[in-house]
Amino acid sequence: MKSLIIKDVYNILHNMKSLFLMLFVFLFLILPKGGAAAYAITCCILCAMMIVTTFSFDENAKWEKYAMVMPVSRKDLVLSKFVVLLFFCIFGMVFGGILGIAGSTIMGKFHIFSLTEWLELLCVCLAGMVISFFLGSMVIPLLFRFGAEKARALMLAAFLLPVLLCSGLYFLLRSLGVILTDTVILTLICASPLVLILWTAVMYRISLRIFKNTEF
Repeated sequence: MKSLIIKDVYNILHNMKSLFLMLFVFLFLILPKGGAAAYAITCCILCAMMIVTTFSFDENAKWEKYAMVMPVSRKDLVLSKFVVLLFFCIFGMVFGGILGIAGSTIMGKFHIFSLTEWLELLCVCLAGMVISFFLGSMVIPLLFRFGAEKARALMLAAFLLPVLLCSGLYFLLRSLGVILTDTVILTLICASPLVLILWTAVMYRISLRIFKNTEF
């Protein structure tokens, strides 16, 4: 599986110039108003979307057909996509955090000697990575089922659905008089890794089933 991961990372390096350009453009668009936190989350999501590009490269090279005649198991091929997605999310978190801190410090919106601001930004960066991996793992089954081009049209719906569900749940709880206290929020944050692991396992199983049923 290591070779599969290296393949995707190596292929995506050829597209890094456009990615960096896009990230720098969003730096000037988001940082002045949203600050380092908003920019870090944006970077995580944009980098997570690069998983679609890896599928596009595979389709153009007819890679999956070639891989099936090699000693590569379908389980490893599917799992490698989730590992690559995790790498992309981590890269987006680190890149967005560093650049966001530098830019916010220059603009006077971030105080490097404030421990509170560092902890808040760290929590936001981790939350951004979790959210981007959650959304990206939702797209991977669509990519295996419909291919990169068709999945691009469905990706927006896949991203909006959990946002709408969370918003609806929030307004429902508020209408019922349930207040999201700091304790409740902290509990949700602590439970998020377990939820993410379970969610990833489900998406992996769905992706593997789709790929196993695919004829080449």
